[in-house]
Amino acid sequence: MIGTMLNGAAILAGGLAGLTVAKEISRANQSFLKIGLGVFTVYVGLSTTWASLNGSFAHVIQQLGIVCVALVAGNLVGKFFRIQKSLNRVGQYAKDQFSRSAASDQNRMGEGFVTCTLLFCVGPMAVLGALQDGLTGDFKTLAIKSLMDGLATMAFTKTFGWGVTLSAIPVVAYEGTITLGARALEPLLRDQALLDSINATGGLLICCLALIILDLKKAPVADYLPSLAFAPLLAWMWR
Repeated sequence: MIGTMLNGAAILAGGLAGLTVAKEISRANQSFLKIGLGVFTVYVGLSTTWASLNGSFAHVIQQLGIVCVALVAGNLVGKFFRIQKSLNRVGQYAKDQFSRSAASDQNRMGEGFVTCTLLFCVGPMAVLGALQDGLTGDFKTLAIKSLMDGLATMAFTKTFGWGVTLSAIPVVAYEGTITLGARALEPLLRDQALLDSINATGGLLICCLALIILDLKKAPVADYLPSLAFAPLLAWMWR
């Protein structure tokens, strides 16, 4: 739960900073932070995948095969259920709410709460990070998300006022539920091969998030989330 609590604290800290600091972050500093987050995200993803590949050369090839098949199968399921498109619609609604509020220059507590709750919860990073935190105790992905959410909250308070800080409550509830659910499933995944398959797949998905952070490509990462369920199933069938 460390990552979840860190995310909630970052939103509160960002909201407090946005209310008390009049000067906004310059574009140069925003670009620097974005590049830093992108590079760190790539490092987290690659290190997670690399640490999950072990054993003989043949075993590593087998693990990579499991990851590839899991990603393909997960993507097919994700596209069938239109996970990314559904999340995009929710995110677009939140952005439209922000644009209307910014245009009218009104600080509306209720709209700020709903808008930030949607934006902070619908992204795949919330699901990936919470699953990692629950299964392995690794909260680095949620730490990256925490910094992003904290900076976003600073900006949103200029438009919506202090109401945006209330979004920390549903964010903690949402990520905490996923984390606790993953922790409850952990006894079923105590076979290290099953956990390695999840971590290797999740690490590659985290790398894809860097493309979004750096505005290089709008990768449909959410459509690949079912891969995290296929990976341990394939690892169990393949052993």
